[in-house]
Amino acid sequence: MALARYARWDGPGLPFTIVRTPVPDLGRGEVLVEVDLATVCGSDLHTASGRRPGPAPGVLGHEQVGRVVAVGPGEPRCADGTTVTEGLRVVWSVTASCGECPRCRRGLPQKCVALRKYGHEPLTAARPLTGGFATHCVLLPGTTIVAVPAEVPDEVAAPASCATATVAATLAAAGWMLPWSAGNGRVAARTTTHEPDADRAPADGVGADGGRAVVSGAGMLGLTAVAMLARANAHVVAVDPDPGRRARAVEFGAHEVAADGADLRDADLVLELSGAPSAVQSALAALAIGGTAVLAGSVSPGPAVPFDPERLVRGLHRVIGVHNYRAADLRTAVGFLAATHRDAPFAKLVGGRYRLDDLDAAFAAAHRGPAPRQAVAPRD
Repeated sequence: MALARYARWDGPGLPFTIVRTPVPDLGRGEVLVEVDLATVCGSDLHTASGRRPGPAPGVLGHEQVGRVVAVGPGEPRCADGTTVTEGLRVVWSVTASCGECPRCRRGLPQKCVALRKYGHEPLTAARPLTGGFATHCVLLPGTTIVAVPAEVPDEVAAPASCATATVAATLAAAGWMLPWSAGNGRVAARTTTHEPDADRAPADGVGADGGRAVVSGAGMLGLTAVAMLARANAHVVAVDPDPGRRARAVEFGAHEVAADGADLRDADLVLELSGAPSAVQSALAALAIGGTAVLAGSVSPGPAVPFDPERLVRGLHRVIGVHNYRAADLRTAVGFLAATHRDAPFAKLVGGRYRLDDLDAAFAAAHRGPAPRQAVAPRD
């Protein structure tokens, strides 16, 4: 019987334990992927440290790339009708949705009533392969699966499942149709999803080709946002208190940098990706008339942030929250990375190459930085 290995997380402050388990028989619509590379995301760090609640024991990890090694009954299919086949190199969404509940029917599958979330599920002995820090992961029906071109390195592809797709979701929420957006004829990635049509047209108001955009936080998400916006002809201002991060933002295309956003004004678009309460306040204060603020960094408990409702009303402002993402966003993410990885230094953002047995060391290195991500090769 074939065996898989996974890293069991038992709670904040406790070391990971490597566990062997039989590779399960697949149910209808399920797909088994062998993980080639996973990356340690900031939310993994928050969960492991206890800053963000998470079920323990569990299997963390939700940014990864791998290859399909088995397909369950029912011939799982991509959105374009293509059958998922063994050998396909893929990334997959952080969530799996039912496709039938009221939220899914409203176009909010990322908030499905029966949502399953990779790297965030309680451990069950019979079905433990639910996270990226394992040699294998079982993909459930309702998971978006996107094929990755061979020329995109593992270190570049793995973060697509969280960081890159989340940034694509923030820009889609703001109404930006990027050159790599799903549905514009330039993305050839294939998707499996319950959504009948994941493509979206840009909303009225802010759009690509011009405008002043502020990116608050120059970590993995912020640098990705800088690169996307700069290539969409926005004038990009990157805000981060760390001088090293500000310098890196210039490498990714920022036209201006600032240590904080307190004095910034007249922004058509602000993406708040740090989650710092003071940064959220600055983001709202920076908006120009008709401007849009998208908040995606506030994913851990924190203090409430006051805002001026009169300014919002008179300024015709939009304030949007983004959490998780939809199928089209992951497709956009892969299209963006395929198109830009040769001229944007995304590979430099991933440090190390740790074995699964050395996952504690990978997390320690991720806490120290300076690379925004640390790589884990589960089968090394």
